[in-house]
Amino acid sequence: MKEEAKDSPNNIARMLLGWFLTFGLRLIPFRPPNIEPILTVQMPFTKYFGWLAGFMFAFINIILFDVVVGRLGLWTWITALAYGLLALFSHWYFKKRKGTPINFAVHAIYATLLYDALTGLTIGPLFFHQTFMEALTGQAMFTLYHLLGNVSLALVFSSAIYQSFVTNPKLSLSYIKQKLATSN
Repeated sequence: MKEEAKDSPNNIARMLLGWFLTFGLRLIPFRPPNIEPILTVQMPFTKYFGWLAGFMFAFINIILFDVVVGRLGLWTWITALAYGLLALFSHWYFKKRKGTPINFAVHAIYATLLYDALTGLTIGPLFFHQTFMEALTGQAMFTLYHLLGNVSLALVFSSAIYQSFVTNPKLSLSYIKQKLATSN
């Protein structure tokens, strides 16, 4: 069976389902803010669908979430852009790498450090008049927890999402139609 076009309705449905799942998980009350499912899903989506789809996946997720929970602010745009930029990094990183748990976990380390440096060390000093040392001190434990969460989620879920959800031909509309047609 030939591979579906990456912009087929079936693949768009997969992206929307992943987006709703991620969005819903972020709504869980009392979830630590550094246990974040966006990167976990963004990595396999970017690997398969490309950097633009990965960018839009995270960018829209961040903005709409902050609108829904009433926390829209300058940081929304900064974090949305930062997560979006991670799609560019993901695209480059996974261009010649397989979607294995180790590759997703290693990427989660780099991506988390880049994201936290970009957001955690800039927002406070630039917009809230924090000193760089205050931002660095406050960011250190957050980044450790963020690394623990992102690497754990990447090891356990990113490869599974990639292999059983994103690239699984048995979840394609054409496969289902073919099976239904041959069963009659």
